[in-house]
Amino acid sequence: MSFLEAIILGIIQGLTEFLPVSSSGHLELVKAIQGQDLSGETSMMMTVVLHFATALSTVVVFRKDILEIVQGLFQFKMNDEFKFSMKILLSMIPAAIVGVMFDDILESFFNGQVLLVGCMLILTGLLLFLADRAKNTEKKVSFSNAIVIGVAQAIAILPGISRSGATIGTSVLLGVDRAKAARFSFLMVVPLIFGKIAKDMTSEEFRGMISGNVDMGISFGSISVGFIAAFVTGIVACTWMIAIVKRSKLTYFSYYCFIVGLVAIGWAIFN
Repeated sequence: MSFLEAIILGIIQGLTEFLPVSSSGHLELVKAIQGQDLSGETSMMMTVVLHFATALSTVVVFRKDILEIVQGLFQFKMNDEFKFSMKILLSMIPAAIVGVMFDDILESFFNGQVLLVGCMLILTGLLLFLADRAKNTEKKVSFSNAIVIGVAQAIAILPGISRSGATIGTSVLLGVDRAKAARFSFLMVVPLIFGKIAKDMTSEEFRGMISGNVDMGISFGSISVGFIAAFVTGIVACTWMIAIVKRSKLTYFSYYCFIVGLVAIGWAIFN
């Protein structure tokens, strides 16, 4: 993988992790268009690096909120911080269950399934279109909301369904304040990303790459520039997305998802 390809993948990951257009779906489309086969060691290494970069950018943007969540967990008092921490943990359960129990099945969806990506992007676009027309409120995320939003996050594991789009869109449709919905959406994914990274790093393939027994198929330089591109782009995209949600501009992304989804479906049919 060249430096340019690594930078492109990093920018795409950084943008699409936070903007409601599906990072996994776009990475699958880029690999299909470029004719890249990033399966195996190369794919795993880039996946771990890019996801770590965007998780770190989330930590940077929401460092104060994350500190409050950690403090809330260890206070063991039924205050707002502790309740919010419990809601974050509750929202993680559906995705964690799906990720553990159906890991092999999910892996099969990330193997050039361009038609699936196109259909899921259209579904994402529809959700964003409906959410942008919901009434503005000042409602906080409730415990029941956290479960439903968690289910939306679990479904968003499929390539083409935007995780941020699914969770923010679901939150807004449930009547949650837009700014609070965006904040909750970005914070709830941080533990899951780090959990997935830890899981990948404990795999036999990853240990082999670190020890040098397995060829990564990618240089340290490419890994580094991909990480930097994803990290910097992630900070910009995360900050930008919060402002976009507050201004009720999700419709533009719904149109984008419709267009890209239709193009992907056309690509899959005619190729």
